[in-house]
Amino acid sequence: MNGVTGRMGYRQHLVRSVLAIRQDGGVLLPDGSRVQLEPVLVGRNAGKLEEIALRHGLEHWTTDLDAALADPRWDVFADFAVTSARTDAIRRAIAACKAVYTEKPTAETSAEALELARLAAEAGVPNGVVHDKLYLPGLRKLARLIDSGFFGRVLSVRGEFGYWVFEGDWQDAQRPSWNYRSEDGGGIVVDMFPHWNYVLEQLFGRVESVYARAVTHIPERTDEQGHAYPATADDAAYGVFDLAGGITAQINSSWAVRVDRDELVEFQVDGTHGSAVVGLFGCRVQPRTTTPKPVWNPDLRDDRDYRGQWLEVPDNDEYGNGFRAQWEDFLRDLVAGRPHRYDLLSGARGVALAEAGLRSSAEGRRVDLPELHLPEPHRTAGADPSLQAVSA
Repeated sequence: MNGVTGRMGYRQHLVRSVLAIRQDGGVLLPDGSRVQLEPVLVGRNAGKLEEIALRHGLEHWTTDLDAALADPRWDVFADFAVTSARTDAIRRAIAACKAVYTEKPTAETSAEALELARLAAEAGVPNGVVHDKLYLPGLRKLARLIDSGFFGRVLSVRGEFGYWVFEGDWQDAQRPSWNYRSEDGGGIVVDMFPHWNYVLEQLFGRVESVYARAVTHIPERTDEQGHAYPATADDAAYGVFDLAGGITAQINSSWAVRVDRDELVEFQVDGTHGSAVVGLFGCRVQPRTTTPKPVWNPDLRDDRDYRGQWLEVPDNDEYGNGFRAQWEDFLRDLVAGRPHRYDLLSGARGVALAEAGLRSSAEGRRVDLPELHLPEPHRTAGADPSLQAVSA
């Protein structure tokens, strides 16, 4: 596990996914057996790695990535380090014939991301890219609505994401300073557009074009050492996405907005037969048959409770941590020897959308996205179905 000293790598992937799976006895397989995990922590800071290992009673950690990749005990290379270092690390993991599971964006350019997907296919290396939003309760409810035909014909998708990230001077920032330096791989477009790509693609249709405006609202911030620095990366982006099938999506992303909604991200989906407002957890609907008839009259105060006219979609299922759920799916696919549906090619499409969004903003025009394909790949190699233990 490379990059577990970072916030996401430590909290979501190590503690809430891998260690939680270990504590429960491993990944439950369809035949009732379990596959247990044994992690080796990899990073650049020996002190932090040792402290984490001691805190959680873990035996293995190292600052030598090449040694870990050369060690036959470890079957999976999982990467949560900074984006700027990811491409090289994944290349080395593929060359070592390790299965790859990685955060996004998978690379800094779409050409590099597509190359990683090609290299993995040619080497027969199983691979997966984190698509955590699809595993969250709200979006799982939305997927169920779509599959049931609730919306009729989907017309549009509108999304609002973001919150106020403090500048770091009089209150500590909630995000690391590198997020706001483009030279270090920062920026909200490269961070969030890969998310929007897989959400839109998997639920509604392929993104065919984008018109985006990326801006830096806060030009100066204060880093972790208390030093002021120029924010060279975009901290807000306003995008319009044309999807296959004629659906229009509009998503605002900002680290410089104060929250006036139920959740930090919400999507409204409107269709001919009904609409839904979906967050990470909640989902409210208004069917065609119960849609009221508002009348616009600017001369009279409108006292109608529009929010009260929507219905809450019940959970009906138990929803666990989305990161853990995808880890379990990936490892089940690995053990069964089948491809993971959210792979490096899907990751490359996310990078391509971020790249197109930045280009659109720079040139002030809509940018079309090409369809990304790989040559007919070799059969993806999976672990032996009789495998009794997978090491992460």
